[in-house]
Amino acid sequence: MSKQNIPLSIPNIRGNAWKYMKSCLDTGWVSTAGGYVEKFEEKLAAFTGARHAVAVVNGTAGLQVALRLCGVEPGDEVLVPTLTFIAPVNAVRYLGAEPVFMDCEGYMNLDPVKTGDFLAGCRRTPRGLVNKKTGCRVKAILPVHIFGNPCDMEAIMALARRYGLKVVEDATESLGSRWTEGKYKGRHTGTVGDFGVFSFNGNKIVTTGNGGMLVTADKKMAAKAKYLTTQAKDDHVRYVHDEIGYNFRLSNLQAALGVAQLEELPAFLKTKKANYEVYHRGLEGIPGLTLLGVPAGTAPNYWFYSLVIDKKVFGLDREGLMAALAADGIQTRPVWQLNHLQRPYRGSQAYKIERAGWFWQRVLNLPCSTSLTRAGALKVCSAIRKVWNA
Repeated sequence: MSKQNIPLSIPNIRGNAWKYMKSCLDTGWVSTAGGYVEKFEEKLAAFTGARHAVAVVNGTAGLQVALRLCGVEPGDEVLVPTLTFIAPVNAVRYLGAEPVFMDCEGYMNLDPVKTGDFLAGCRRTPRGLVNKKTGCRVKAILPVHIFGNPCDMEAIMALARRYGLKVVEDATESLGSRWTEGKYKGRHTGTVGDFGVFSFNGNKIVTTGNGGMLVTADKKMAAKAKYLTTQAKDDHVRYVHDEIGYNFRLSNLQAALGVAQLEELPAFLKTKKANYEVYHRGLEGIPGLTLLGVPAGTAPNYWFYSLVIDKKVFGLDREGLMAALAADGIQTRPVWQLNHLQRPYRGSQAYKIERAGWFWQRVLNLPCSTSLTRAGALKVCSAIRKVWNA
Protein backbone atom coordinates (compact mmCIF):
# COMPACT_ATOMS: atom_id res chain seq x y z
CA MET A 1 0.00 0.00 0.00
CA SER A 2 1.31 3.43 -0.91
CA LYS A 3 1.51 6.27 1.56
CA GLN A 4 -1.48 7.85 -0.15
CA ASN A 5 -3.75 4.83 -0.12
CA ILE A 6 -4.59 3.04 3.09
CA PRO A 7 -8.39 2.64 2.95
CA LEU A 8 -10.60 1.90 5.92
CA SER A 9 -12.09 -1.43 4.87
CA ILE A 10 -12.17 -2.90 1.38
CA PRO A 11 -13.04 -6.35 -0.03
CA ASN A 12 -10.36 -9.01 -0.38
CA ILE A 13 -11.40 -11.14 -3.36
CA ARG A 14 -9.15 -14.16 -3.83
CA GLY A 15 -9.07 -17.96 -3.86
CA ASN A 16 -11.83 -19.64 -5.85
CA ALA A 17 -13.97 -16.53 -6.31
CA TRP A 18 -13.39 -16.20 -10.06
CA LYS A 19 -13.76 -19.95 -10.61
CA TYR A 20 -17.09 -20.24 -8.82
CA MET A 21 -18.56 -17.07 -10.27
CA LYS A 22 -17.43 -18.02 -13.77
CA SER A 23 -19.25 -21.33 -13.41
CA CYS A 24 -22.47 -19.35 -12.82
CA LEU A 25 -21.85 -17.24 -15.91
CA ASP A 26 -20.90 -20.24 -18.03
CA THR A 27 -24.04 -22.16 -17.08
CA GLY A 28 -26.37 -19.16 -17.01
CA TRP A 29 -27.41 -19.83 -13.40
CA VAL A 30 -27.10 -16.26 -12.13
CA SER A 31 -30.41 -15.89 -10.29
CA THR A 32 -31.56 -18.00 -7.32
CA ALA A 33 -31.20 -21.45 -8.89
CA GLY A 34 -27.92 -23.21 -9.58
CA GLY A 35 -26.88 -24.67 -6.24
CA TYR A 36 -24.56 -22.06 -4.76
CA VAL A 37 -27.24 -20.48 -2.56
CA GLU A 38 -27.88 -23.79 -0.80
CA LYS A 39 -24.14 -24.48 -0.58
CA PHE A 40 -23.54 -21.06 0.95
CA GLU A 41 -26.27 -21.66 3.52
CA GLU A 42 -24.84 -25.07 4.42
CA LYS A 43 -21.29 -23.78 4.82
CA LEU A 44 -22.33 -20.76 6.88
CA ALA A 45 -24.42 -22.97 9.14
CA ALA A 46 -21.52 -25.38 9.57
CA PHE A 47 -19.06 -22.60 10.38
CA THR A 48 -21.29 -20.90 12.96
CA GLY A 49 -22.90 -24.03 14.37
CA ALA A 50 -26.35 -22.76 13.45
CA ARG A 51 -28.92 -25.46 12.76
CA HIS A 52 -30.54 -23.64 9.85
CA ALA A 53 -29.47 -20.77 7.59
CA VAL A 54 -31.44 -18.80 5.00
CA ALA A 55 -29.61 -16.55 2.54
CA VAL A 56 -31.13 -13.11 2.00
CA VAL A 57 -30.43 -10.09 -0.16
CA ASN A 58 -28.87 -8.10 2.72
CA GLY A 59 -28.58 -8.02 6.49
CA THR A 60 -31.33 -5.42 6.91
CA ALA A 61 -33.79 -7.67 5.07
CA GLY A 62 -32.79 -10.55 7.33
CA LEU A 63 -33.47 -8.46 10.44
CA GLN A 64 -36.86 -7.40 9.10
CA VAL A 65 -37.90 -10.99 8.40
CA ALA A 66 -36.56 -12.20 11.77
CA LEU A 67 -38.56 -9.55 13.62
CA ARG A 68 -41.68 -10.46 11.67
CA LEU A 69 -41.20 -14.12 12.56
CA CYS A 70 -40.87 -13.08 16.21
CA GLY A 71 -44.39 -11.69 15.99
CA VAL A 72 -43.47 -8.00 15.98
CA GLU A 73 -46.53 -6.08 14.82
CA PRO A 74 -47.40 -2.42 14.12
CA GLY A 75 -47.42 -0.47 17.36
CA ASP A 76 -45.13 -2.88 19.19
CA GLU A 77 -41.81 -1.75 20.65
CA VAL A 78 -38.36 -3.28 20.19
CA LEU A 79 -35.40 -2.42 22.41
CA VAL A 80 -32.39 -1.42 20.29
CA PRO A 81 -29.03 0.22 21.01
CA THR A 82 -28.71 3.86 20.03
CA LEU A 83 -25.03 3.29 19.18
CA THR A 84 -25.23 1.16 16.05
CA PHE A 85 -25.57 1.47 12.30
CA ILE A 86 -29.13 2.56 11.55
CA ALA A 87 -30.12 -0.67 9.72
CA PRO A 88 -31.59 -2.60 12.69
CA VAL A 89 -33.54 0.48 13.75
CA ASN A 90 -34.99 0.85 10.26
CA ALA A 91 -35.89 -2.85 10.23
CA VAL A 92 -38.05 -2.24 13.30
CA ARG A 93 -39.82 0.68 11.65
CA TYR A 94 -40.38 -1.24 8.38
CA LEU A 95 -42.81 -3.43 10.36
CA GLY A 96 -44.65 -0.45 11.77
CA ALA A 97 -43.09 -1.00 15.19
CA GLU A 98 -41.23 1.54 17.32
CA PRO A 99 -37.64 1.44 18.57
CA VAL A 100 -36.85 2.18 22.20
CA PHE A 101 -33.22 3.26 22.40
CA MET A 102 -30.87 1.79 25.00
CA ASP A 103 -27.45 2.95 26.18
CA CYS A 104 -24.21 1.00 25.72
CA GLU A 105 -21.68 -0.55 28.09
CA GLY A 106 -17.89 -0.30 28.05
CA TYR A 107 -17.43 -2.16 24.75
CA MET A 108 -20.16 -0.13 22.99
CA ASN A 109 -22.63 -3.04 23.10
CA LEU A 110 -26.17 -2.80 24.50
CA ASP A 111 -26.08 -2.26 28.26
CA PRO A 112 -27.96 -5.14 29.92
CA VAL A 113 -28.08 -3.37 33.31
CA LYS A 114 -29.94 -0.32 32.02
CA THR A 115 -32.03 -2.54 29.77
CA GLY A 116 -33.04 -4.51 32.84
CA ASP A 117 -33.89 -1.30 34.70
CA PHE A 118 -36.12 -0.22 31.84
CA LEU A 119 -37.92 -3.56 31.67
CA ALA A 120 -38.43 -3.60 35.43
CA GLY A 121 -40.39 -0.37 35.04
CA CYS A 122 -42.78 -1.92 32.51
CA ARG A 123 -46.10 -3.58 33.34
CA ARG A 124 -47.02 -7.23 32.81
CA THR A 125 -50.41 -7.67 31.13
CA PRO A 126 -52.36 -10.50 29.47
CA ARG A 127 -51.18 -9.23 26.08
CA GLY A 128 -47.54 -9.09 27.17
CA LEU A 129 -45.11 -6.63 28.70
CA VAL A 130 -46.32 -3.03 28.32
CA ASN A 131 -44.28 0.16 28.41
CA LYS A 132 -45.99 2.31 31.07
CA LYS A 133 -44.91 5.52 29.35
CA THR A 134 -46.35 4.71 25.91
CA GLY A 135 -48.88 1.97 26.58
CA CYS A 136 -47.30 -0.11 23.82
CA ARG A 137 -46.36 -3.79 24.02
CA VAL A 138 -42.63 -4.47 24.31
CA LYS A 139 -42.04 -7.48 22.05
CA ALA A 140 -38.31 -8.01 21.49
CA ILE A 141 -34.70 -7.08 22.19
CA LEU A 142 -32.35 -6.50 19.27
CA PRO A 143 -28.73 -6.48 20.52
CA VAL A 144 -25.93 -5.68 18.06
CA HIS A 145 -22.46 -7.21 18.39
CA ILE A 146 -20.73 -3.90 17.74
CA PHE A 147 -17.59 -4.08 15.57
CA GLY A 148 -17.41 -7.84 16.18
CA ASN A 149 -17.29 -7.77 20.00
CA PRO A 150 -19.84 -10.26 21.40
CA CYS A 151 -22.57 -8.83 23.63
CA ASP A 152 -23.28 -10.09 27.13
CA MET A 153 -25.87 -12.56 25.86
CA GLU A 154 -26.13 -14.37 29.19
CA ALA A 155 -27.59 -11.25 30.78
CA ILE A 156 -29.69 -10.35 27.73
CA MET A 157 -31.20 -13.83 27.40
CA ALA A 158 -31.95 -13.89 31.12
CA LEU A 159 -33.92 -10.66 30.71
CA ALA A 160 -35.74 -12.04 27.67
CA ARG A 161 -36.81 -15.14 29.59
CA ARG A 162 -37.86 -13.14 32.65
CA TYR A 163 -40.08 -10.80 30.65
CA GLY A 164 -41.23 -13.10 27.85
CA LEU A 165 -39.42 -11.28 25.04
CA LYS A 166 -38.00 -12.49 21.75
CA VAL A 167 -34.33 -11.88 20.87
CA VAL A 168 -32.92 -11.15 17.42
CA GLU A 169 -29.12 -10.92 17.38
CA ASP A 170 -27.70 -8.45 14.89
CA ALA A 171 -24.50 -10.38 14.15
CA THR A 172 -23.92 -8.50 10.89
CA GLU A 173 -20.47 -7.33 12.03
CA SER A 174 -19.41 -10.41 13.95
CA LEU A 175 -18.85 -13.36 11.61
CA GLY A 176 -16.10 -15.35 13.29
CA SER A 177 -16.81 -14.09 16.83
CA ARG A 178 -17.41 -16.56 19.67
CA TRP A 179 -17.63 -16.86 23.43
CA THR A 180 -14.76 -18.68 25.12
CA GLU A 181 -16.18 -18.78 28.65
CA GLY A 182 -19.50 -18.94 30.44
CA LYS A 183 -22.84 -20.46 29.54
CA TYR A 184 -22.32 -19.98 25.81
CA LYS A 185 -18.71 -21.12 25.67
CA GLY A 186 -17.88 -22.25 22.12
CA ARG A 187 -21.03 -20.71 20.67
CA HIS A 188 -20.89 -18.32 17.74
CA THR A 189 -22.62 -14.95 17.83
CA GLY A 190 -26.03 -15.08 16.19
CA THR A 191 -26.81 -18.59 17.46
CA VAL A 192 -28.03 -17.73 20.96
CA GLY A 193 -31.18 -15.69 20.38
CA ASP A 194 -34.34 -16.76 18.55
CA PHE A 195 -32.70 -15.54 15.34
CA GLY A 196 -29.33 -14.20 14.26
CA VAL A 197 -28.49 -12.22 11.13
CA PHE A 198 -25.15 -11.82 9.34
CA SER A 199 -24.15 -9.31 6.65
CA PHE A 200 -21.90 -9.70 3.61
CA ASN A 201 -21.72 -6.06 2.58
CA GLY A 202 -18.57 -4.89 0.81
CA ASN A 203 -16.87 -3.73 4.02
CA LYS A 204 -17.54 -6.92 5.99
CA ILE A 205 -14.92 -9.58 6.75
CA VAL A 206 -16.62 -11.84 4.16
CA THR A 207 -18.46 -10.19 1.28
CA THR A 208 -20.84 -11.08 -1.53
CA GLY A 209 -21.03 -7.44 -2.61
CA ASN A 210 -24.28 -7.28 -0.70
CA GLY A 211 -26.20 -10.08 0.96
CA GLY A 212 -27.00 -11.52 4.35
CA MET A 213 -27.88 -14.70 6.21
CA LEU A 214 -30.63 -15.40 8.74
CA VAL A 215 -29.90 -18.26 11.16
CA THR A 216 -32.12 -20.04 13.65
CA ALA A 217 -32.39 -23.30 15.58
CA ASP A 218 -36.08 -23.58 14.67
CA LYS A 219 -36.67 -25.69 11.55
CA LYS A 220 -40.21 -24.40 11.01
CA MET A 221 -39.11 -20.78 11.34
CA ALA A 222 -36.29 -21.36 8.85
CA ALA A 223 -38.78 -22.78 6.36
CA LYS A 224 -41.08 -19.83 6.97
CA ALA A 225 -38.19 -17.43 6.42
CA LYS A 226 -37.34 -19.05 3.09
CA TYR A 227 -41.03 -18.90 2.13
CA LEU A 228 -41.37 -15.20 2.97
CA THR A 229 -38.12 -14.20 1.26
CA THR A 230 -39.18 -15.83 -2.01
CA GLN A 231 -42.42 -13.82 -2.34
CA ALA A 232 -44.49 -16.26 -0.21
CA LYS A 233 -45.13 -18.44 -3.24
CA ASP A 234 -47.56 -21.31 -2.51
CA ASP A 235 -47.82 -22.63 -6.06
CA HIS A 236 -44.61 -22.33 -8.07
CA VAL A 237 -46.35 -23.10 -11.36
CA ARG A 238 -49.52 -21.03 -11.07
CA TYR A 239 -48.03 -18.36 -8.80
CA VAL A 240 -50.49 -18.49 -5.94
CA HIS A 241 -49.61 -16.39 -2.88
CA ASP A 242 -51.43 -16.72 0.44
CA GLU A 243 -49.30 -14.14 2.29
CA ILE A 244 -47.42 -10.96 1.53
CA GLY A 245 -43.79 -11.94 1.00
CA TYR A 246 -40.59 -10.24 -0.10
CA ASN A 247 -38.16 -10.48 -2.98
CA PHE A 248 -35.32 -10.99 -0.51
CA ARG A 249 -33.56 -14.13 -1.82
CA LEU A 250 -29.82 -13.99 -2.52
CA SER A 251 -28.68 -14.65 -6.09
CA ASN A 252 -26.65 -17.70 -7.15
CA LEU A 253 -23.91 -15.39 -8.46
CA GLN A 254 -23.53 -13.65 -5.10
CA ALA A 255 -23.67 -16.95 -3.22
CA ALA A 256 -20.86 -18.33 -5.40
CA LEU A 257 -18.67 -15.46 -4.23
CA GLY A 258 -19.81 -16.12 -0.67
CA VAL A 259 -18.77 -19.78 -0.81
CA ALA A 260 -15.30 -18.74 -2.02
CA GLN A 261 -15.04 -16.07 0.68
CA LEU A 262 -15.94 -18.53 3.44
CA GLU A 263 -13.04 -20.71 2.30
CA GLU A 264 -10.74 -17.74 3.02
CA LEU A 265 -12.36 -16.79 6.34
CA PRO A 266 -9.92 -18.62 8.66
CA ALA A 267 -7.01 -16.77 7.07
CA PHE A 268 -8.91 -13.47 7.20
CA LEU A 269 -9.53 -13.94 10.92
CA LYS A 270 -5.83 -14.54 11.55
CA THR A 271 -4.97 -11.34 9.71
CA LYS A 272 -7.55 -9.37 11.65
CA LYS A 273 -6.19 -10.50 14.99
CA ALA A 274 -2.56 -10.01 13.94
CA ASN A 275 -3.22 -6.42 12.85
CA TYR A 276 -5.02 -5.71 16.11
CA GLU A 277 -1.85 -6.76 17.93
CA VAL A 278 0.24 -4.52 15.65
CA TYR A 279 -1.97 -1.55 16.51
CA HIS A 280 -1.98 -2.44 20.19
CA ARG A 281 1.81 -2.52 20.40
CA GLY A 282 2.36 0.32 17.94
CA LEU A 283 0.12 2.78 19.78
CA GLU A 284 1.04 1.71 23.28
CA GLY A 285 2.32 4.50 25.48
CA ILE A 286 0.76 7.40 23.55
CA PRO A 287 -1.03 9.47 26.22
CA GLY A 288 -4.72 10.00 25.59
CA LEU A 289 -5.12 7.13 23.11
CA THR A 290 -6.67 3.77 23.98
CA LEU A 291 -7.35 0.96 21.56
CA LEU A 292 -10.68 -0.52 22.64
CA GLY A 293 -10.11 -3.97 24.08
CA VAL A 294 -11.98 -7.26 24.01
CA PRO A 295 -14.79 -8.33 26.39
CA ALA A 296 -13.66 -11.00 28.85
CA GLY A 297 -14.54 -14.54 27.81
CA THR A 298 -14.79 -13.77 24.11
CA ALA A 299 -12.82 -14.32 20.90
CA PRO A 300 -14.01 -11.59 18.51
CA ASN A 301 -13.33 -11.31 14.80
CA TYR A 302 -11.65 -7.88 15.28
CA TRP A 303 -13.74 -6.48 12.44
CA PHE A 304 -13.05 -2.84 13.32
CA TYR A 305 -10.27 -1.38 15.45
CA SER A 306 -11.68 1.43 17.60
CA LEU A 307 -9.35 4.10 18.97
CA VAL A 308 -10.71 6.08 21.92
CA ILE A 309 -9.28 9.61 22.05
CA ASP A 310 -9.02 11.79 25.15
CA LYS A 311 -8.53 15.27 23.72
CA LYS A 312 -7.35 16.80 26.99
CA VAL A 313 -4.46 14.35 27.21
CA PHE A 314 -3.68 13.68 23.54
CA GLY A 315 -3.98 17.34 22.55
CA LEU A 316 -6.22 16.75 19.54
CA ASP A 317 -9.81 15.58 19.28
CA ARG A 318 -11.23 12.83 17.07
CA GLU A 319 -11.99 15.18 14.18
CA GLY A 320 -8.52 16.65 14.29
CA LEU A 321 -6.78 13.27 14.21
CA MET A 322 -9.06 12.07 11.42
CA ALA A 323 -8.17 15.12 9.30
CA ALA A 324 -4.45 14.74 9.99
CA LEU A 325 -4.50 11.07 8.94
CA ALA A 326 -6.53 11.86 5.84
CA ALA A 327 -3.85 14.35 4.82
CA ASP A 328 -1.38 11.46 5.12
CA GLY A 329 -3.49 9.24 2.84
CA ILE A 330 -5.04 7.18 5.63
CA GLN A 331 -8.80 6.72 5.73
CA THR A 332 -10.46 6.52 9.14
CA ARG A 333 -14.05 6.90 10.27
CA PRO A 334 -15.87 8.07 13.40
CA VAL A 335 -18.51 5.94 15.07
CA TRP A 336 -22.06 6.37 13.76
CA GLN A 337 -24.34 9.24 14.70
CA LEU A 338 -26.44 8.07 17.66
CA ASN A 339 -29.80 6.88 16.38
CA HIS A 340 -32.00 8.64 18.91
CA LEU A 341 -30.54 11.88 17.48
CA GLN A 342 -31.29 10.94 13.85
CA ARG A 343 -34.09 13.01 12.32
CA PRO A 344 -36.51 10.08 11.72
CA TYR A 345 -36.19 8.91 15.34
CA ARG A 346 -36.03 12.09 17.41
CA GLY A 347 -39.54 11.43 18.69
CA SER A 348 -38.74 7.89 19.83
CA GLN A 349 -38.13 7.00 23.46
CA ALA A 350 -34.49 6.93 24.57
CA TYR A 351 -33.72 5.51 28.00
CA LYS A 352 -30.94 7.17 30.02
CA ILE A 353 -28.42 7.54 27.17
CA GLU A 354 -25.08 8.54 28.68
CA ARG A 355 -22.11 6.35 27.79
CA ALA A 356 -23.08 6.13 24.11
CA GLY A 357 -22.66 9.88 23.81
CA TRP A 358 -19.24 9.65 25.42
CA PHE A 359 -18.06 7.09 22.84
CA TRP A 360 -19.70 8.99 20.00
CA GLN A 361 -17.48 11.99 20.69
CA ARG A 362 -14.22 10.03 21.08
CA VAL A 363 -14.07 6.93 18.83
CA LEU A 364 -12.13 6.79 15.57
CA ASN A 365 -11.98 3.52 13.60
CA LEU A 366 -8.63 2.65 12.03
CA PRO A 367 -7.94 0.84 8.71
CA CYS A 368 -8.95 -2.80 9.06
CA SER A 369 -9.08 -4.49 5.63
CA THR A 370 -8.14 -8.19 5.57
CA SER A 371 -5.65 -7.18 2.86
CA LEU A 372 -3.96 -4.70 5.23
CA THR A 373 -0.38 -5.84 5.70
CA ARG A 374 1.68 -5.57 8.86
CA ALA A 375 3.68 -2.85 7.14
CA GLY A 376 0.47 -0.98 6.37
CA ALA A 377 -0.70 -1.15 9.98
CA LEU A 378 2.72 0.06 11.14
CA LYS A 379 2.42 3.03 8.74
CA VAL A 380 -0.83 3.98 10.42
CA CYS A 381 0.83 3.78 13.84
CA SER A 382 3.74 5.85 12.60
CA ALA A 383 1.40 8.50 11.21
CA ILE A 384 -0.45 8.73 14.52
CA ARG A 385 2.83 9.05 16.43
CA LYS A 386 3.88 11.80 14.03
CA VAL A 387 0.69 13.71 14.86
CA TRP A 388 1.33 13.20 18.57
CA ASN A 389 4.91 14.49 18.29
CA ALA A 390 3.97 17.48 16.15
